[in-house]
Amino acid sequence: MSRTSARIRDDRHLLDVDAIDRALQESHPATPLLRQSLINADQILRARFLEGTPAAELVTLRAELVDTLVTRVWDLHLDDAAEQAALVAVGGYGRGELHPGSDTDLLVVLADSAGNRLDSALKHIVTQLWDIGLQVGHSVRSLTECVREATQDITVATNLMESRLLAGSPSLYQSMVQATGPNRIWPSRQFFEAKWREQLARHEKHHDTAHNLEPNLKESPGGLRDIHMIGWVAKRQFGAGTLHDLVDHAFLTESEYRTLMRGQYFLWDLRFALHVLTGRREDRLLFDYQVTLAKQFGYRDTEHTLAVEQLMQRYYRTVMRLSCLNEMLLQLYQEVILYADLDEAPQRLNKRFQIKRGFIEVTHPNVFRRYPFALLEVFLLIQEHPEIKGVRAATIRLIRQHHHLIDERFRNDLRCRSLFMEILRRPRGITHELRRMHTYGILGRYLPAIRHITGRMQYDLFHAYTVDSHILMVVRNLRRFAAPEFAHEFPFCSALINRLPKPELLYLAGLFHDIAKGRGGDHSELGAEDAYQFCLHHGLSRYDSRLVAWLVRHHLLLSSTAQRRDISDPQVINEFACKVGDLQHLNYLYLLTIGDIRGTNPKLWNSWREALLLELYQLTQRAIRRGLGNPIDAEELISETQAQARKALRGRGLHHMTVRAIWRPFTADYFLRYSAAEIAWHTAAIHKLGGAAQRPLILIDPISTRGGTEVFVYTRDRDHIFALTVTALNQLGLDIQDARIITTDDGHTLDSYLVLEDTGKPIAAGYREREIIEHLSTMLCPGKPLPQPSTRTLPRRLRHFSTQTQIEFTAEPHNDRTAMELITGDRPGLLAQVGYAFVHCGVRLQNAKISTMGERAEDVFFLTDRNNRALGTASQQCLREQLRRMLTDEEELRKRADGV
Repeated sequence: MSRTSARIRDDRHLLDVDAIDRALQESHPATPLLRQSLINADQILRARFLEGTPAAELVTLRAELVDTLVTRVWDLHLDDAAEQAALVAVGGYGRGELHPGSDTDLLVVLADSAGNRLDSALKHIVTQLWDIGLQVGHSVRSLTECVREATQDITVATNLMESRLLAGSPSLYQSMVQATGPNRIWPSRQFFEAKWREQLARHEKHHDTAHNLEPNLKESPGGLRDIHMIGWVAKRQFGAGTLHDLVDHAFLTESEYRTLMRGQYFLWDLRFALHVLTGRREDRLLFDYQVTLAKQFGYRDTEHTLAVEQLMQRYYRTVMRLSCLNEMLLQLYQEVILYADLDEAPQRLNKRFQIKRGFIEVTHPNVFRRYPFALLEVFLLIQEHPEIKGVRAATIRLIRQHHHLIDERFRNDLRCRSLFMEILRRPRGITHELRRMHTYGILGRYLPAIRHITGRMQYDLFHAYTVDSHILMVVRNLRRFAAPEFAHEFPFCSALINRLPKPELLYLAGLFHDIAKGRGGDHSELGAEDAYQFCLHHGLSRYDSRLVAWLVRHHLLLSSTAQRRDISDPQVINEFACKVGDLQHLNYLYLLTIGDIRGTNPKLWNSWREALLLELYQLTQRAIRRGLGNPIDAEELISETQAQARKALRGRGLHHMTVRAIWRPFTADYFLRYSAAEIAWHTAAIHKLGGAAQRPLILIDPISTRGGTEVFVYTRDRDHIFALTVTALNQLGLDIQDARIITTDDGHTLDSYLVLEDTGKPIAAGYREREIIEHLSTMLCPGKPLPQPSTRTLPRRLRHFSTQTQIEFTAEPHNDRTAMELITGDRPGLLAQVGYAFVHCGVRLQNAKISTMGERAEDVFFLTDRNNRALGTASQQCLREQLRRMLTDEEELRKRADGV
């Protein structure tokens, strides 16, 4: 009796092996019995898992029960061909690990003399294995073909290396193992180099970060594949049977081995749970499952942290530790496999460090104990010596073993404080070394607040990274502004940062801007206090310390002003300029804002947002240079804009009296909100339209200075023009970024919409322009009825978030209008629904700031009543009730999307 059968027999509740064997001997139909046996066994395994049995026990048990079923089917069809074929388990099944939804990967090795005599039997075997419910991945190869395929494909060689014989010819299997061993194909050096390149490509595919919102448990950095990588190389190089053999070979300490296994077991638990939850193979930790898994793993919501955020923080911290071990072990492998024959003398850097084979290392194992400040010095030396490839694995281990020496005494040591600030002041390597310090556990020891946010995710679609990853991404973005080789990416930012007197103050602001998240209270205020104390402690002047603290406190000011306020209003600009105070604060804030937005979510940054922030910067710069005691006057601004527009129109051949006649019904708001170039463009087109003004005039500027495609509509005003227009643009799949609505005194509307394709790019000229014009012309024809609101289902990623609708009204007495801020869950056709509410309540839209933050829509609408006056209480109440009634259908949309 085999070990597998013995263990399964001992577990009477899992498989009734005796009943299966009796049925097969008595020639009963095998498939129904085997299928039901597998179903029953899987149900038992699922129940045990939900009762608390670790996946580490269950995955091996499931592999063994599948062994029993597979070998019974094999024997049923091929018991007389034992010397001609070998049935081999490969892949994860070959390692003896089988999750509920995993494929059962099989290889049939045929003797070269077998020919095709076994084809029919093999087809019956595979068909029956599928029929009993196994997800079979199989290949059939002769011994010669196995060697040829493994020689050509590193993946095949890796699978064969992890194989197990299940049934058939032991001698044939051993021949295959020997013929594909490291002394025949893929010697250790070539194997390691190929697998290393494979890992680098895999990490790059996942953006070189394990901190994605929906990580892949196998493929993401720090995932199970990284553990497999360690095992594959160990097996190829040393013939290791288990990961613990790395301890015997002095590649891992017992403590590191336990960390590695704890990480693997946790990932196994998550993967097993995913397979149980979904009923299939699923390795992506999607939003669809995260909340359910958090509850299943026993996490509960607290005052400042959701249960799902706690689970994901544990995941991110686990893969961060695994990534560090992976790096260290691969570095050790390099030294043994790639550099074993190199015997070069080390290059001394100082009495504590030297370079050997391109990697920095300590000169003595007791360096960190004798000189604790060397825990920071090592990173500064890497910055100062660009020829250094990295840190020797033995030194990485020593750093990790000694980071407990970073305590209050260490933080108060002048040498340590000086070293940290010097790292931030170096012209190169700041981002790399901060990330390395974080990975090795040094940054979190030196800045304890970092440890609190390490792996901390925010359960939304807006923040694409964990807080610690985001902070380091922001510093990276700021550093790229200063690097000459990246000057082409953001030329204005690159020029601006080179004018800063102390760029390190900007990097400190980036490091601290979100450091207080999750503590409760305003993270900007708490972070500002942390930053101020840190700066003073590290020898910065009070002025510089206040500047860094001000940046942290106000790091959202520029973006919120640009995206929520009407920056065409001179009063808004004057107020913002007074808050900023001077050009130096403006320059630092502008750079920090762009670095922050780009480090929050790669999909958030687009040409419209870039143009909007630059416009606010330039308007504020002008106001500051003019003098805060001499604010910009609206009438002066209008006069200046009109003069520039007239000059442009003279060049187009329009007489000034013609221009005056066209402009006569235009309000002051029009000349405040549009540039001289835009006004000249509109005016010339309206003049050309002439007496045919009863049909809508639609203009397209594909490359607007405002960072997107400008769609301009001039037509007779009707109550539902806005609703019709946004419905049409939504039907065309366009994302509306901004809307400016002007009603003329003679009953026309001058509406401008800034749109982008769903890729974040402006529209392409040609067919797409004609499509927009034709569709809008049809939709805006006089008498066109208002269509019903969109009932499209929510996209998958939006279904799992519930945003409470908030509606706030703010008076703007100087403009005699009302600002309405709407925060709600994003959904298809949202703006059209808002337009319906405006029609229902008799409200006019004057301007709109459209902003989507992940799953949240945060829009601001500037409104008047039909007489172009600020909204009264009745109109506000009507809007509030109508919008709530329309927008609280979000749960119904979600249910419809889920097929409920």
